[in-house]
Amino acid sequence: MKVLVTEPINEKGIDLLKEHGFEVVQGTGIDPKTLVQEGKNCDGILTRNAHLTGEIMDQCPKLKVISMHGVGVDCIDVDAATKRGIQVTNAASSNKRAVAEYTIGLILMLAKGSIDYNNEFKEGNMEVRKRLGENVSGKTLGIIGMGNIGTQVAKMAAYGLNMKVIGYNRHIESPEKLDYCMLEPDMEKVIRQADFLSLHLPGTTATRHMIGEKELSCMKTTAYLVNTGRGEVVDEEALIRTLREKKIMGAALDVFEGNLPKPDNPLLHMDNVIVTPHTAAFTVEALERMAYQAALGVVEVLEDKPVTYPVNQLKSTFEDNKKVSLVMDYYRYEFGNS
Repeated sequence: MKVLVTEPINEKGIDLLKEHGFEVVQGTGIDPKTLVQEGKNCDGILTRNAHLTGEIMDQCPKLKVISMHGVGVDCIDVDAATKRGIQVTNAASSNKRAVAEYTIGLILMLAKGSIDYNNEFKEGNMEVRKRLGENVSGKTLGIIGMGNIGTQVAKMAAYGLNMKVIGYNRHIESPEKLDYCMLEPDMEKVIRQADFLSLHLPGTTATRHMIGEKELSCMKTTAYLVNTGRGEVVDEEALIRTLREKKIMGAALDVFEGNLPKPDNPLLHMDNVIVTPHTAAFTVEALERMAYQAALGVVEVLEDKPVTYPVNQLKSTFEDNKKVSLVMDYYRYEFGNS
């Protein structure tokens, strides 16, 4: 069987596919024409950024599995795959530690004024040392999105930085107290209390512009916004106005609407904003895990084994997941529990 890998990935993933006897087709582009040409005879596709639509799937008649090199599956039409009986998998636990560490780093940089100190001092401004940073210990971290990454951030902040953590969980009806966090069903309450508001939501139609003018207006004027999730979660125009009018203290953004921002985006030129180019998950360890877990999904589907990281629920996936604990130890990569 053949597997199209649309873009280069860490060798850990390629090695796993080859160990199981699959022929790896290394892709040369992610435009629709190239995807169809290179994927039409493949049983699986492993991708990082290719937009896989129902139309493309229809032209790949042997396709049984699409695996995402990462967590978010924005670029895959999951509904179309499900209708066609195609399993979609991802690397669900691959980058949670990397993104969580990055988020904590951004929070600390905002609090301490690290970027200002660095830039001004290099320009010869010795007076910059008179600017005062602030401690995060005792401050309130609000988290919108308490999935794998949000939970990891909460634990790091509570246990490591002595922060008070409150997290929004839309699946509960009343507050729940955990050792490291207070879970709240009221998102506005979390926003109002936060000194630092960190977003960890997937990019879906349900989450688009979840943080807009109304939500931003609920933030403290001394608060900071941090987004290492998806850019579309925030109404960018509303955020720009909020920052220009100094209705919040500042922001740290690793993601933007439409992926990377255009050079004239005002957020790239604001003194109270830290920007990075969607790199929170880019560590050596995380990329190894992404490649391995993405390849694992392909192996499991094509060998008719239980699926460890399913995105959609096909009937076979549901049945297989009852047995998944029997095979996970065999397949799990050595960093899988980190």
